Amino acid sequence: MERELTDPWEGVLVAPARGSDIGVLVLAGSSGRVDRERARILAEQGMAALSIRWFGGPGQSPGICEIPLETFTTAVDFLRANGSERIGILGFSKGAEAALLTAVRDPRVDVVIALSPTSRVWCNVGPGRDGTDHPYRSSWTWREQALPFIPLDDAWTPAEPDSGPVAIRGWYERSELTFAHLLPAAEIPVDKARADLLLVAGGDDAMWPSLPFAEQLARRRRSAGTTVRLVARHDAGHRPRLPGEIPAAASPRFLCGGTPEADALLGAVAWPHILSMLRED
Repeated sequence: MERELTDPWEGVLVAPARGSDIGVLVLAGSSGRVDRERARILAEQGMAALSIRWFGGPGQSPGICEIPLETFTTAVDFLRANGSERIGILGFSKGAEAALLTAVRDPRVDVVIALSPTSRVWCNVGPGRDGTDHPYRSSWTWREQALPFIPLDDAWTPAEPDSGPVAIRGWYERSELTFAHLLPAAEIPVDKARADLLLVAGGDDAMWPSLPFAEQLARRRRSAGTTVRLVARHDAGHRPRLPGEIPAAASPRFLCGGTPEADALLGAVAWPHILSMLRED
């Protein structure tokens, strides 16, 4: 069963015809797209999967700039109203950032699967409602208050030629050094989340250092005595692919790292852990 949604956001609910008591919110990264393919794969495993456009749609910020985390708690409301008792959020990249922050604030979230995550809140990617990119602002708000964030150091320049796609991992790494005094306030306090946590990351990620970020998140959880699983491959890049998903198309703007084979292998290794945690096996 597929149900198209237009309010309060564009999206799709894909679920078994008999329904499911497991509901998963699927969040794409900085594309902002409705990830139908990933939602369908989860629905094939007997879950109700909701994927939403969380920016760039009608009435939304055109970029990832001061996005209300209530966008995602409203999606949790929707899943629960449609019969889901166990709630998971599967987020990728900036969607993983949103998933982790939502779980910190909403105790109804039972499990988070964070693909290529960050351990910190970053600045906006693209313009806000005012149409401007600068000055940098937080990617997120909660109860109308902006979350502390790390800006980007615009003095950074890519190593690649101007004519082709670039690796921007170094931009994030340099910005962490430049704005080291802002890091503590911007850390995502996953130790405070009730949800179980699965982190999936590639060591060859060229977009941002998702494996070091994932290791930081894992240490934060373990130091608080809370559960965490980390699945990694050092040769995989930014875009792990789950079984049944087609390889990600090359980006004309950014280098993502890894190879299609390594990205698929990382997804294949993570897949049984994803299903086990969502099902609470």
